[in-house]
Order: sequence, then structure tokens, then C-alpha cells
Amino acid sequence: MISIDSLTLQRGPLRLLEHANLTLHAGQKVGLLGTNGAGKSSLFALLRGQIEPDAGSCSIPADWRIAHMQQEVSALERNAVDYVLDGDQRLRDIQQRLATAEQQEQAEALGALYAELDSHGGFSADARARTLLAGLGFSTEQCERRVGDFSGGWRMRLNLAQALMCPSDLLLLDEPTNHLDLDAILWLEDWLRSYPGTLLLISHDRDFLDAVVEHIVHFENRSLHLYRGGFSQFERTRAERLAQQQSAFEKQQAQREHMQSYIARFRAKASKAKQAQSRLKALERMEELGPAHVDSPFSFSFREAANQSMPLLDLHQGTLGYDGKAILEQVKLQLAPGARIGLLGPNGAGKSTLIKSLAGSLPLIGGELKTGEHLAIGYFAQHQLDSLDPKASPLLHLARLAPEERDQVLRNFLGGFDFKGDRIEEPVLNFSGGEKARLALALIAWQRPNLLLLDEPTNHLDMEMRHALTVALQAFEGAMLLVSHDRALIRDTTDELWLVADGRVQTYNEDLDSYTRWLAQFRQQQAAANAPEPASSAPKVDAKAQRRAAAEQRQRLAPLKKAADKLEQELNRVSELNAEVENALADSSLYEADSKDRLKTLLSQQTDYRQRIAQLEEDWLQAQDELEALQQELGNS
Repeated sequence: MISIDSLTLQRGPLRLLEHANLTLHAGQKVGLLGTNGAGKSSLFALLRGQIEPDAGSCSIPADWRIAHMQQEVSALERNAVDYVLDGDQRLRDIQQRLATAEQQEQAEALGALYAELDSHGGFSADARARTLLAGLGFSTEQCERRVGDFSGGWRMRLNLAQALMCPSDLLLLDEPTNHLDLDAILWLEDWLRSYPGTLLLISHDRDFLDAVVEHIVHFENRSLHLYRGGFSQFERTRAERLAQQQSAFEKQQAQREHMQSYIARFRAKASKAKQAQSRLKALERMEELGPAHVDSPFSFSFREAANQSMPLLDLHQGTLGYDGKAILEQVKLQLAPGARIGLLGPNGAGKSTLIKSLAGSLPLIGGELKTGEHLAIGYFAQHQLDSLDPKASPLLHLARLAPEERDQVLRNFLGGFDFKGDRIEEPVLNFSGGEKARLALALIAWQRPNLLLLDEPTNHLDMEMRHALTVALQAFEGAMLLVSHDRALIRDTTDELWLVADGRVQTYNEDLDSYTRWLAQFRQQQAAANAPEPASSAPKVDAKAQRRAAAEQRQRLAPLKKAADKLEQELNRVSELNAEVENALADSSLYEADSKDRLKTLLSQQTDYRQRIAQLEEDWLQAQDELEALQQELGNS
């Protein structure tokens, strides 16, 4: 187990932990939460033996193998699959000794080394490495490319694959989802759930934490606080504690009043009813969870646009792609004020292509794009972080957009993004990715957009900034098109989902949970489509024998199919029960003092149903995988 006893940890003049205590048992999966600079990464360094405690102790079993995700890439000339295999240092050591023994023709040593290689799983290592790469979104062709040919985000995926390749008893992952799309995140969730060792995970993705960890360690006031459950349970528990503080209550009330004002103004208007209903759901969530974020340094809003157009954008029979090669065809869409759309779709299907085309940064191959007279786009994409002037400060960046505005007004606005004190006048050259992302969002928010095109806006953002962005987007009255791997952000800020797949863009009438199942089926179809064609010269089979074999196959498949169907039926049943509880929680009278017991009961039921839904989805996916594997086996027999 990991035992931390009266630990004091200091980096320079800053004391991160003071007399902190914590015990984690082998096999536990734990999420680490805390503000930037609270000491999460320093704890990782301590566990890896890179730094020593200033006082107290931190101990782990001496024989534990530790794997971690590197933040830098140096072996640029290695191809991708070899780079991933390098993560298994013992494998490389055995292979090196084998090469030496072969060169020196040491027959006896070769026998022992091949036995050692076999016991270590060395003969299947290449296949396992390629499976990891495929799960993280790499194509077969990309596995052979050199590391230096990949962009920074894809190199981080290689580092993650290398960490997963390393046999370990303790796995340390620092923001593994930052550069992943939703496809890869869902795959990683499954992988980590089946990981047999102890997992310590730093992440700002609440759904990812809920899916993977069963404990949360919160870094707060230089101490370590252990909470049972995933992020949602932690948030509820902490909210209950902080709700007793008057300052928490006052800040929460101010946010509630803002959202209630929106609901009161627009709920009765047919054109705004859907958005108002979305805000009402968000308000219910805020009443329960708002106090957990009372100490957030972020509080901002998107300045209201001066004018609107109807529609803002109108794309007719669009053909979208790069260098004349179409990725999306026959795209027809119209964005009106108030539209709030989340884009879903497999990796590489064209979500970013659509965003870029609508933003005007990627010319159409065909079709017509009409823009409204008063269209004002706020476009966020990862490349915009690189377009910031490295020598300019946050204040100078904003002053260039508003040269006539008073200095104090600009400072107050940037303060909502936590640019304060000396930091507001420092050049962005040495800013972190999170600080650059916050500045890019601040510049967009200042310019009064009436259409937001957001492509992965939460990359690099911590939990508190994500919460502030969610609140700001909920209050934003313009239109929005959002691509994000943060399912909580999609769920809490959009009213409609579009599916980008198979070269088309179409309305998706299901929810995010259904999309997870859709994605699993899509992967199966892709795998089947990419399977090698059967030989055309196959011998003829007697028709009677063929029918008998088909009957036997159906008999073997029937139990698995029945189990999968039963799980899906149970999943639908529990989902309906959960929906009933959530509808009950929408009753505002439930939050009166005399309904406290019923509120607690409903919240407990909601937690139980959500956990049951997550488990049923996992079991259903596993049943589908087993069914597919048997189908392939029977098909090959």
C-alpha cells in the first residue's frame, strides 16, 4: 500500500503539503484533485523518487513497478510502435541480451533467454503495442511512422501508450485525456477499469473520473482529504460541507438569480422554450453542486452581442474537406440565434472540418455558405493558442482589441479569468497551456460574439475553469456549435446533438449514453468492413451440411445474444427509473427545509441508478465483444 505519514512537501518558498496523512491500498483507483500548484504533480515526483519529503514520510512497497506518462518526447527517429514497445524496459533488456547471445552463438543462453521472453509475453508484445495504438486512434499506417512526424497532441498519445505498455503495479497518469477525442477516452476508460494495479490519476474530466476511479484525494489547505466514490460523489459531499458557509451560499444565490432571470424572461416564448428548459435543468444541478466550486478563482461571462441575424449561417449542399478531397458531402444546415448544438462522431469523421469550414478558415470544396449581416463568430481551436503574441501580456492582448477602453475595465474583465496582479502584465511566452487557453477564451468573450464555434475548448483547463466556462455558456444567449471530449460540458450546455459520420451530418435524437453504445457498434462494423475478404476459390459445401452448421452456430450464439439483450433491457429499465428520479428532482419544492429527507433519498437513488447504469453499460459492451469474438471464431472455423 501507499502510506503517507505527517508529510511536509515544499517547492521553493511555497509549502504544498504540511503534516499530511493518507493511506491507499493496493488495487485502488484514485483520482487526485486540487487547484493548479496544490502539489498533485509533486506527489507523483515524490512517489517516483525524484524528490524527497521535507518532513514526514511517503512509502510504497519496494518491489512495486511504477509506470508513468512522460510529458516530453525525445526519441523522434523511432517509429511509433517501437517507441511504444520501449515502455517495457524489461522486454527491451531481454531482447538486447538475446541479440548479444545470438551474435556470440551462445546456444545454452539462447534457450534460457527465449524461455524468459516467452514468460514475459514478449512474443505477443508487438501485437499488444499495436492494439494500444489502435485504441488511441492510430491507424495501421501511422504505427510505422516516425515519432517526429506527429504533432504535439499525437506525441502525447504515444507517451500514454508507452506508459500503458509498461508492466506495472502502480500507474501514474497526469491529464491523460488532454489530447484525446471522445472515441479514445471511452477506450481508455475500459482499459483502466480492467487495469489490475494501483492507479493514481490527475484529471479534470468529471465523466472520465466517474467512470474509472472509486476514490478521490483532494488537495486542500496543504492537506490530503480522501473521499469515497468518483468525482460526482466527491462534489456532492464537498457541496454539503461548504453549503454551511455563508460565503458559499451568497455566491451560489447570485448565480441562481442570474439563471432564474433568464428562465423567467424566456420560458414562455416558444422560440426560447428549449433553451430555458436547458437552463432549468442546469439550475437544478447548480442548487445541488454549486457550493463545491465556491472557492473558484474564475467568474466571467460572454459579453452580449449588439445585433443578431436570422439565420446566422446557412450552408446549402456543402462539400467539405482538404485539398479537393471531400470528407463531408451534401451538408445542409442552418444556425439560428439560440441554437446550442453538440457535435458527435468517430475520430476523423469530420467534426473539426465542419467547424473550420463554418468559421471560414477552410474553404468549401462545393456548395454555398451564406452568412448573416450581423454575424460575429467567436472561434476557439487549439491552433489559436499558438497564434497568441508570445511577447505580449494578457492586458496588452485585450488592449489591442479595445484601445479606447479604460485600463481598469480591462483588468476587471481579465480578473474573471484569474489574470491578476503581476501575471496580468507578464508576456505569455512562458504561460502554461491552461493559461493560454484561458486568455484565448477571454479574447473571444470580450468581442461580443453571437455565434460560438468551439473545438475542444477544455483542453488544458482545470476543473474550476471548466465549471466557470459551463456557467458562462449556459448564460450565453447566442448560438453555439461545440466539439468536446468533455461529456459533462456537452450535457450541461447543449440542447441538440448532431452526428458526423460516414461523410454526412445529421441530427442525433438519442443521448450521450446511447452514443456510447452507437460508437461500440460502429467500431464493430468498421472492424468487419476491414476484415480480409474470404478466398474466392473456397470449396463447395453440401447444402444440408451447411444448414446444419448454421444451426449449430446459432445455438452457440444464442446464449450470448440472449445475455446481451437482457442487459440492454435492464439498462433501459434502470435508465427509465433514473429519469423518473431526475424528473422528481426538478420539483423546486423539494429544496424546501421540510423536504430534506426526501431530497436525500432521491439523491441517493440517483447515485445508485447512475452507478448501475455505468456497470450495465460496461457489462453490455463486454457481452457485445464476446458475441463478436465468437462470431469471428465461427466465421473462421
